[in-house]
Amino acid sequence: MSDQPHADPRATAANGRAAAQAAAVEKALAALDLDTKAALLSGQDMWTLPAVPAIGLRSMVLSDGPVGVRGQEWSARDHSVVLPSPTALAATWDPALARRAGHLLAQEARRKGVHVLLAPTVNLHRSPLGGRHFECYSEDPLLTGAIGSGYVRGVQEGGVGTTVKHFVGNDAETDRLTVDNRIAPRPLHELYLAPFAHLVENARPWGVMTAYNQVNGSTMTEHHHLVNDVLRGEWGFDGCNVSDWTAARHTVRALRGGLDIAMPGPRTVFGAPLAAAVRAGEVAEAEVDAAVRRVLLLAARTGCLAGVPAAVGPEDVPQGIDGPETAREIARRSFVLVRNEPVGVARRALPIDAAAVRKVAVIGAAARDARVLGGGSATVFPERVVSPLAGLCAALPDDVEVTFAAGADPRTRVPQARDGFTLRVRYLTADGQLLVEEPRSDGGVMVMGSFPEGVTQETLGAVELTGSFTPEATGSHTLAVSGTGALRLTVDGAVLFDDRCAPEGGDPFEAFMHPVERRVRVPLTAGERVAVTLRFVPAGLGLGSDIDALNFALGHRPPRGDAADGIEEAVRAAAAADVAVVVVATTEEVESEGFDRTHLRLPGRQDELVTRVAAANPHTVVVVNSGSPVELPWRAAVPAVLLSWFPGQEAGVALADVLLGAHEPGGRLPTTWPARLEDAPVTRVTPEDGALAYSEGLFIGYRAWQRSGKEPAYAFGHGLGYTDWEYEALEATAESVRVRLRNTGRRAGREVVQIYLAPLDSGIQEGFERPDRWLAGFATVEAGPGESIETEIPLPQRAFEIRHPEGRWVRVPGVYRVEAAHSVEDPRLAVEITVGGE
Repeated sequence: MSDQPHADPRATAANGRAAAQAAAVEKALAALDLDTKAALLSGQDMWTLPAVPAIGLRSMVLSDGPVGVRGQEWSARDHSVVLPSPTALAATWDPALARRAGHLLAQEARRKGVHVLLAPTVNLHRSPLGGRHFECYSEDPLLTGAIGSGYVRGVQEGGVGTTVKHFVGNDAETDRLTVDNRIAPRPLHELYLAPFAHLVENARPWGVMTAYNQVNGSTMTEHHHLVNDVLRGEWGFDGCNVSDWTAARHTVRALRGGLDIAMPGPRTVFGAPLAAAVRAGEVAEAEVDAAVRRVLLLAARTGCLAGVPAAVGPEDVPQGIDGPETAREIARRSFVLVRNEPVGVARRALPIDAAAVRKVAVIGAAARDARVLGGGSATVFPERVVSPLAGLCAALPDDVEVTFAAGADPRTRVPQARDGFTLRVRYLTADGQLLVEEPRSDGGVMVMGSFPEGVTQETLGAVELTGSFTPEATGSHTLAVSGTGALRLTVDGAVLFDDRCAPEGGDPFEAFMHPVERRVRVPLTAGERVAVTLRFVPAGLGLGSDIDALNFALGHRPPRGDAADGIEEAVRAAAAADVAVVVVATTEEVESEGFDRTHLRLPGRQDELVTRVAAANPHTVVVVNSGSPVELPWRAAVPAVLLSWFPGQEAGVALADVLLGAHEPGGRLPTTWPARLEDAPVTRVTPEDGALAYSEGLFIGYRAWQRSGKEPAYAFGHGLGYTDWEYEALEATAESVRVRLRNTGRRAGREVVQIYLAPLDSGIQEGFERPDRWLAGFATVEAGPGESIETEIPLPQRAFEIRHPEGRWVRVPGVYRVEAAHSVEDPRLAVEITVGGE
């Protein structure tokens, strides 16, 4: 009998596939001429790469994520499962759950014919003002890397590639296309590059997306040092580097900077310009070959290169995943209960005892019209959305009365026309001939990538959204039109608006996604149908001459009284109820890709609404529906505050699960919530003279709060459950930590054990300052009432290292306090260890 260890069959199979892929790539490469190779490095349209049938190469399809898979069509006709926002996923502190989310998204991608998902986003929460905050995970690089690794592993175990983005420094939206982010070497490596390094080491992503912005003087699509020396050299990344859309700017510099694919196509800096550069002697064909190898390897891994097995065999692909149930589980495990005080002398405000209440008031426009995802390229279209109001109505016993009051509407734009409208969209030539006609479920018409079959930029002259509207209420209705171009709105034969609208702001994506809105008012009578037509002649028919795109909309708001009347109605409903559940929210005008926030206040009169409702009903529960931090000036006046993030399509059922106690809220804060914007340590996101200095260095997030002397509203890692935990024992070495804790409550629960390292010297080693403490590991545990449980958490050696200016990692010896904590501000046990140098 052999003493040799048995080989892992899966590892052996993976090695065999890798060897076969490498051989197939070389064979395919040898059969290509220069023009074909150059073309392979350029998208053929908005979302796909070219096929080469002669070598068995199929066209690869790329699609936006990260909360769903949109596919090639940016339209509500093509439904997707919508998971909670990345901030929500990070709030679970559960990489295994992120991995399951990845399995579901891979299943969705295969259903839609997508080979590569443009996700996850692992930029850091440098400032709470970052407009795309909701699409990133955390202010901490370790938590970001761990959740991102789970996500990438899950997607790629489903046979679908990922492109980790945006490499690197895309931490704000202001002037993101041109800004030069000036980041010193230590924060660049110890913070902003760290999540990418973690993913490359632990999840082996098949792709990375380079950002629009510059870092230290070089645009990221041309950054030879960070891409070739660090990403590929130091870390050993063997995947494909794709540009953010339209980010590639120069043929030679992009190729030598390590860019493999310039998107979107067909006209990019690669393709024909690259072939011409080779023939002119500006670059060598061998440099093109290196990029083509990586593209062909991506094709082989995703099953798009004939004659070679994909990276994941069909028998190993996870199947049969329940999308709605997965979305529901992630949502309830992401909800962060930040406050839960007793109501009078009774039990705590949450969970609500459904058997003890007879009337529940549900308040807030977002309770009825849930905001389930952030704006911008993360947009996907769910087949259904369960609102908080619908979820609670379904979950409460039949003998419990539920009342609803909108209270205060946070939206600054008029919602798209829907209820009472029957609409269709007609694509017309310039002389009025019909090209295509399609039904519409609402007043929004968006195309990004390709027009409907039969419509081209050359033939399209105008688009009409037409149909009828039967109002439910008599009075003055508000209609809104939006779009860049000429708009003419006709209602029952009368022209109510006829003008041209021009974009505002400097970001073309923002201008496209959020075009200027104009409003008119029209008196209508309940039950009397009127004809409605919005004619749109766009100022341009694309994002460039080759990318079909248009966006315009008809909005509608029914008659409504004064805002104060709505708040009074909500107060009356709350006063008459046993429990008031108030849902407050941000809007797409506040949190979206393309712009940063200017403040952290809830939009509209929602703060006033909460204050008034809480005064009318002592048992008020506030649900905060935002993807990132907002100010909560009333938080001490209400007994319970639950953060729901952007909770995905199953928002209402997950919320009912938690509010009524079927499940406890499982989330912990992945980022610090300030009490006031002026207290936040980092608030500068606007460049000066084209540059943004990261002058705070290593000190962002909780690292900065520890130095500021100010207290946040809620600290990093904070979150309450429905039970209590006692930390009983802690043992630590420089390699791992073992923690024993006990559930001392009356019900089963879940705890996130957080391990922090705190150097016990001055924090200065070899002239390098360090934070007071930093996250070094974490684990989730579950136990029944009275049960104890142990968990062992490895300590990464990088946690004891700093980045030296000479470009190497240096281990810092000394005495460290190892803390087992409930949050960064709530250590429960601590021991000291001594760590030696290299």
